[in-house]
Amino acid sequence: MSTPSSDLRMVEVSGAEALWLLESSALGRLVYVQRETALVRPARHVWEFGRLVVRTPVQVAAVPRTATYHVEEIRPQAGTGWTVTVVGPVEVISDPHEAGHYQRTLTSCSHGPHDTLLRIKPQTVTGFRLARAEA
Repeated sequence: MSTPSSDLRMVEVSGAEALWLLESSALGRLVYVQRETALVRPARHVWEFGRLVVRTPVQVAAVPRTATYHVEEIRPQAGTGWTVTVVGPVEVISDPHEAGHYQRTLTSCSHGPHDTLLRIKPQTVTGFRLARAEA
């Protein structure tokens, strides 16, 4: 049975729950601005050692200083879902041993010169759950 959208609302979750939701997923989107245009790239990620490691099809030369990473799981018919957004400075993972580890850990969205490994140090983590409105 579907839930009318008027019965649903987004409820903010704690930072700890947002990180737990982030850890429970593997796919997201890297969002950044280049030449005054917002770009969105598909990505795979893993949360390790207080950092978000992202594998995405972005040229190294185009890597921004800061970026937003967005993950969501929305099931409108079921009336459930959540969204998490992480914002922070970005650095390219260039150490060959570390890069090798993450290339084995994270499958790629694309291969070739646009296949880049990034580390995001979260400065802001926000999350919301889709919930039924209270009567």
